[in-house]
Amino acid sequence: MLHIVGRLIRWTGRYRKRIYTGFVYAFLHSVFTAMPIVLTAYGLSLVLEDFNGTQPLQVHTIWYLLLGMIAAVLGKFLFSYLRSITQESVGYEATAKQRIRLGDILKRVSLGFFGQNNLGELTSAVTTDLSFMEMFAMNMINTVVNGYIMVITLIVCLGFYCLPAGIISLAGVLLSALFLNLLEKRSRKNAPIHQKAQDDMVESSIEYLRGMQVVKAFKQEGASVNGIRKAYGDSKKINIKMEREYMPLNCLHLFSLKAASVAMVAVSAWLTIRGNITLPTLLMMAIFSFMIFDSVEVMNNAAHVLEVIDTTLNKLERIGRAKFIDEEGKDIPLSAYDISFRDVSFAYDQKPVLQDISFDILQGSTTAIVGPSGSGKTTICNLIARFYDVNSGSVSVGGVDVRELTCDSLLYHISMVFQRVYLFHDTIENNIRFGNPQATREQITESAKKARCHDFITALPDGYQTVVGEGGSSLSGGEKQRISIARAILKNAPIVILDEATASVDPENEHLIQQAISELTVGKTVIVIAHRLATIENADQILVVDGGHIVQKGTHRELIQHEGLYKKFIDIRERAEGWSIAK
Repeated sequence: MLHIVGRLIRWTGRYRKRIYTGFVYAFLHSVFTAMPIVLTAYGLSLVLEDFNGTQPLQVHTIWYLLLGMIAAVLGKFLFSYLRSITQESVGYEATAKQRIRLGDILKRVSLGFFGQNNLGELTSAVTTDLSFMEMFAMNMINTVVNGYIMVITLIVCLGFYCLPAGIISLAGVLLSALFLNLLEKRSRKNAPIHQKAQDDMVESSIEYLRGMQVVKAFKQEGASVNGIRKAYGDSKKINIKMEREYMPLNCLHLFSLKAASVAMVAVSAWLTIRGNITLPTLLMMAIFSFMIFDSVEVMNNAAHVLEVIDTTLNKLERIGRAKFIDEEGKDIPLSAYDISFRDVSFAYDQKPVLQDISFDILQGSTTAIVGPSGSGKTTICNLIARFYDVNSGSVSVGGVDVRELTCDSLLYHISMVFQRVYLFHDTIENNIRFGNPQATREQITESAKKARCHDFITALPDGYQTVVGEGGSSLSGGEKQRISIARAILKNAPIVILDEATASVDPENEHLIQQAISELTVGKTVIVIAHRLATIENADQILVVDGGHIVQKGTHRELIQHEGLYKKFIDIRERAEGWSIAK
């Protein structure tokens, strides 16, 4: 257990000095805990001497004993308070710092990291795991280290008055430590299984809740609940299994301490009968026997909790070792915003998506990317924003390879509007302000007007202070889309990427969104993924992507005159947009 406690102390970083200071307070607390018992035994010996006529009890001695008792009680509570305020808050402060650190790490890793790692594991790491650390980390340090400080201090005090009783109490603690060590080994084997069960529960719960709409629509409550039921069942089984395995060792741990308590009193009584120790000392031994092992008895729970903490620390360290995608990047100022792909190839794990593609996007121009699903359109945009790094070739912005830039310095120059808009559970004003945290209320309102969302926002009961549901669930798709465009307008970045921004909205909203996009893209370098003819026909350049290759390149007028994928694509779109219900 102590090696995990040491690891836990190292995890707290710069707060460890406060933990060490807390150990000193714990020692002084132990001393003041023993003092009332020692003073009681001393006072009783004086009373017996006075009763036997050996030495009269002086009034001032009584006052000294009373003051000593008061000082002992006050000292005990004082150092308990000092230890608590010094140590207990460390867990909350260290955990808060760790959450921010994990957020920075996850923000700077490649998006491929999220595909390679279990979503439930990552989610539980920043939620339930760190909450567990927050609640139990300092408690375990207090239980183990301060617990042993307490019992060792009391054993030393005990041995000073009765060496055999001190030896017996030490033997009881050592025997207890042996059973705790066996319990720790069992916990070490079960902790990873327990952690995986927790991760699976989190992942299954998230999946079940996210898919609730589909579950209800297809009336598959029974089928969909199988996964979550299995995850909860596995968690129940591992917890019951651990309790059954730990119970015998728990009992042996507690038995060794209780047996030592009984042996202490028995030996002290025998020594008293033989005249080796006095009656007051026997009374002190009896009092000590009731409370000397209190701080050690609770360590049976600590053995398992510490192993879970050890497993959690392994996970946090594994996430902490994740390689930043911009680890070698620098904050290089960009003076131009043309984009160039040179012989770029890219694959998700082992699945090739782009193969030796090259093209240029001139600054201030609009480039539309079209092609069938899975052809690599969104991947091109992801590579421009450096959500992933290319496997070979290069992507440059303003003549600078994006791999030379930090993600922050690159994305500072890019605004992105996605097909699936995510709004935070916050006010509409703050959701728009996300594009520029320093923006004034007037700038936010102006951006909303340009994005054609000012009118519907002011019609809401609380206007810009209306709190939207998680993900923007209280707004329609078109309303969310226009707010995301207002956010992008407020950012006012020179490069704009539109990924199917009008794909899933009704005609009325599409008209408003097209107007909003026109406001957003004035004078910008624009990359747009779209299937609607109205969105792409005026583009300065159209890239037709198929099977990871650029199979056609040109303007709408040029491409429509030649047989090929683009002409087929336009024909299909025109037929789809001109459909009518048969009579």
